[in-house]
Amino acid sequence: MSKRIAVLVSGGGTNLQALIDAQRQGELGGGRICAIIASKPGVYALERAKQAGIPGYVVARKDYSSAQAFTAALVDKLRTLGIDLVVLAGFMVILTSEMVEAFPNAILNIHPALIPSFCGEGCYGLHVHEKALEYGVKVTGATVHFVSEECDGGPIVLQKAVAVEEGDTPEVLQRRVMEQAEWVILPQAVALFCQDQLRVEGRTVHILPPQP
Repeated sequence: MSKRIAVLVSGGGTNLQALIDAQRQGELGGGRICAIIASKPGVYALERAKQAGIPGYVVARKDYSSAQAFTAALVDKLRTLGIDLVVLAGFMVILTSEMVEAFPNAILNIHPALIPSFCGEGCYGLHVHEKALEYGVKVTGATVHFVSEECDGGPIVLQKAVAVEEGDTPEVLQRRVMEQAEWVILPQAVALFCQDQLRVEGRTVHILPPQP
């Protein structure tokens, strides 16, 4: 039975588009994106959902007095939709522990660096690439990990390295990391989950051979 996927977004949805494209090409391991949920109305990711014929929903953070109340509403929505896997694709809202408790080892996040470098509180979006360039690293990349209660601290599923090149700006590096890493490994990780090829043991995610 195919896994039902919900993608949570807060902006333009470039990683969402990579998932939509992978689904069109039959590369999500039999999983199906059944819902795209935005944390605010009017974001372009909802237009991408509409163009792809995928139901789009808004659970607006501003409508809730606390992160806990917002998380509870989100969990209710995901349960109502019968979701098996939650993918955070540029979702810029803090969620509380209720989310992880409701979907243990069933929430994937993409981070634009090689965790444990340049991650944790305050490390998101362009800031990550600014920090990488300030530190002078020669290699950066992207990480897909399961979400835990620790920010960017869950077990790592996949990583892909990307070279930092002479003269890079944060914007140029951000685009390269997206194209060479994020848009590649996020669909791969979703496919592995949907094919039951991921087994979590402590901090380690074992990738199992495909089932016959």
